[in-house]
Amino acid sequence: MLYLQSECPKCHHDQITKSGMVKGKQRYKCKKCSYNFTVPKLGKEIDHKYVIKALQLYLEGVSYREIERILGVSHVTVMNWVKKYNIPKLEKIGYNPQYQMLNHSELLTFVINKENLEEGTAMITNVGAKYMVISWEKRS
Repeated sequence: MLYLQSECPKCHHDQITKSGMVKGKQRYKCKKCSYNFTVPKLGKEIDHKYVIKALQLYLEGVSYREIERILGVSHVTVMNWVKKYNIPKLEKIGYNPQYQMLNHSELLTFVINKENLEEGTAMITNVGAKYMVISWEKRS
């Protein structure tokens, strides 16, 4: 486990010592002000733009597994975000989302071809260095 603490959070003095463990976390004590504190474990924090993008895709009807493949974020994490932010369960609709990942030049070609835009509703969003085009096809 990695912990990073170089100063007291109260007085910002850099002379601290270890002072035991509390609930599995290292406890520290400042030599200047005698303040006791613990620091949270450093973990892998996901950028909020991925949370927003995942929830947008979920609301557009893209499945958890597809979101996992698109964004590279675990489908279980996406499910937890849906629960955490209290996103209502989607009702079955008569449309099936289809998506394509395109680079910039492919996107320009896609937009120039008017047949792509006349078929129905489409949404374009960026995902990293690429663009995703989501369109909806009527289910049979």
